Amino acid sequence: MVSTVLPDLKEQLRQLVASPSVSAVDPALDMGNLRVLEILSTWLETLGFKVELMPIPDNPNKANMIATLGGSTDGSGGLILSGHTDTVPYDEGRWQSDPFKLEERENRLYGLGTSDMKGFFPLAIEAAKTFVHKPLRQPLTILATADEESSMAGARALASAGRPLGRFAVIGEPTGLRPIRMHKGIMMESVRITGQSGHSSNPTLGASALEAMYSVIGELLSLRKEWQQKYNNPGFEIPVPTMNLGCIHGGDNPNRICGSAELHFDIRPLPGMYIADLRAELNNRLQPCIQDKKIHIDLVPLCQSTEPFEQDINSELIKVAEKLTGHSAESVAFCTEAPYLKSMNIDTIVLGPGDIDQAHQPDEYLGLERINPMVDILRSLIARFCL
Repeated sequence: MVSTVLPDLKEQLRQLVASPSVSAVDPALDMGNLRVLEILSTWLETLGFKVELMPIPDNPNKANMIATLGGSTDGSGGLILSGHTDTVPYDEGRWQSDPFKLEERENRLYGLGTSDMKGFFPLAIEAAKTFVHKPLRQPLTILATADEESSMAGARALASAGRPLGRFAVIGEPTGLRPIRMHKGIMMESVRITGQSGHSSNPTLGASALEAMYSVIGELLSLRKEWQQKYNNPGFEIPVPTMNLGCIHGGDNPNRICGSAELHFDIRPLPGMYIADLRAELNNRLQPCIQDKKIHIDLVPLCQSTEPFEQDINSELIKVAEKLTGHSAESVAFCTEAPYLKSMNIDTIVLGPGDIDQAHQPDEYLGLERINPMVDILRSLIARFCL
């Protein structure tokens, strides 16, 4: 069965895909998002939206876009349709087609960001078109953020500004048309141990950072076990918090006492676990496990962390989304910008047309059969919360 999709919608997605906006922790790969925002702003201003760009501090090539149609903007009501404008880097040479040229084949639209998540914006705009000539009692806002795939700088800037945007929000991340009300958080941490190098024939000449790391790893595994016994949420496929020891580096030669070692690990906390508390517990547990005064240990965040997210199951937004989609609200393991919107007193769900299995992969695509159902869901949500 071939799905019929409006030509304007495909053209919009073509233009967005053709505007590279990779965000990455590697400065050599990192790009701005201003071209994407320029395109979105033009379309939305034509429809009558009031468009504002919010610069990201210390990032002159990046901004958020807040586009509002109708209603009062005091935050007491209204609906936000939110997405991030950036993509992850791509695997050059592993795509069957140019990742920056939208290609339709096999009833799918291929291109970087089609699923995660530039593809959400043309759908949100298509849904909004139904309401541009109707008096909206509450505002409809289309929000486009920067740097979700790397630093979450856009969402952090919004939360820091603390300005009212609306009462309800839908983040169009790839969820396969299923509403999501919970996800885990993420911490990426580094344990850095500084010892003292020396000739390996005489251990008293130095202090081995690698042997100290052995003790640290043991303590981390013990703490992981304790957390998994203490915290459990059956709403998740993996119902416990996880800790992954990702990589380790140390020493330089077998006949030298290891003078320094570093371990990188991540933690995925459940809702109800707070990152400040977890980091304090890590410090309290790791510092005492090293007794040698020649050895120094530092626990350093590798990047800013994101808290877990949980929207109250009794939220009106959850109930409406469940009815419209025919699915009970679920959980996912990946992080989104939802905790930042939730911190602004915005009831939030994650609900989009793509699939997370397509995200961050070569030959990323959005199935044509997902487009019209998603537009219908968004139209119904706008009617419910804005008219």
